[in-house]
Amino acid sequence: MGPGHWEPGGRGPLLIFPDFVLISCMATKTITLELDAYEKLRRAKRGGESFTEVVRRAIWIDAPVTGAALHGYFHKGGSGVSDKYLDAVEHAAAMDRTPEDPWT
Repeated sequence: MGPGHWEPGGRGPLLIFPDFVLISCMATKTITLELDAYEKLRRAKRGGESFTEVVRRAIWIDAPVTGAALHGYFHKGGSGVSDKYLDAVEHAAAMDRTPEDPWT
């Protein structure tokens, strides 16, 4: 036999070389993405990370956001806006009086 040969049996085919054994068992899937989705995925990469690693660390939202869920979130006090920002908006609104003649 030459420098490598296929060895049948065991957990699958093995390619045997004098100094190492290569076992091929990684399944892959090819997918198609629209350009905007590809760019979003590409921008999410960190350093030398692969696309597989990006997808594995992604957080997937299981439940769709509904009006009822959003209402509950706001009713419990969640807004995503700080109190400092809301105070500044209220202060600016108090200082911004409507003019006597809105056409001038």
